[in-house]
Amino acid sequence: MPEEPDVNISGGPDGGGTDAAAEDPTFAPGAAETRAEAVVDELGEIYWQKAYGGQDAFECLVRTILSQNTSDVASQPAHDSLMARYGEGGPAAAPGGDLARALADADRDELAETISSAGLYNQKSASIQGAAEWVLDAYGSEDAFDAFVREEDPGEVRETLLSVDGVGPKTADCVLLFAGGRGGVFPVDTHVHRIARRMGLAPADADHEGVREAIEAAIPPEKCGFGHTVMIQFGREYCSARKPACLDGPEACPLYDRCDRVGVDELDGEVVDPAEAAD
Repeated sequence: MPEEPDVNISGGPDGGGTDAAAEDPTFAPGAAETRAEAVVDELGEIYWQKAYGGQDAFECLVRTILSQNTSDVASQPAHDSLMARYGEGGPAAAPGGDLARALADADRDELAETISSAGLYNQKSASIQGAAEWVLDAYGSEDAFDAFVREEDPGEVRETLLSVDGVGPKTADCVLLFAGGRGGVFPVDTHVHRIARRMGLAPADADHEGVREAIEAAIPPEKCGFGHTVMIQFGREYCSARKPACLDGPEACPLYDRCDRVGVDELDGEVVDPAEAAD
């Protein structure tokens, strides 16, 4: 995977890097055309822009399935255990280190036990094994699947991934972003879904696809990958589901002036899902 840039090209000096406007006017402060883009630019003053693309497409697919309905704290050990057993050099590795082949041939119970820390391990082991069999049947090899993800039309890739059991919109979009390096892809997880509606960047009653469509329409393609990762980080550090930072006062949240705070009652400290507040 490409290394993270050694400067914060998405933010200005306050973000710990150089003057982004001088290097790339795309990220110039005040140049945003929409509020959603302005939010991403301001997050660029806090978080560093990552490099996207370059991950192995099939391993990325497996990793994202493992992350479904759980935290990184739980899914990362599961991924590490899976790779230690079925990856190249592992006791259950396939000849040539072909991960898809190893997982397609794996004993289901053993696979489930290996990834048990990720939760829903019976369901996820079935999805992972099914995805491995599909990759081999449809493309013949991991390399051919990787080329498909990187080179074919993003819309076609997304629809194809969505046809696989256990692969939803967020999983498909993560593969497009982190393996394919595609611009204009903004995966929506629970953090993004909550924050976009709470801030008023998407309709309060929008589902995950509605949020994705609203954000992708409002943010330039080159900023979507960065926006996805930093909005998740912002949700973890500031805009949590039960106690967003704004409850501690305007100064506690760096995006207070950009936010509609839908579903947040700062006076009584109550927080509800934005969809409930809109009813």
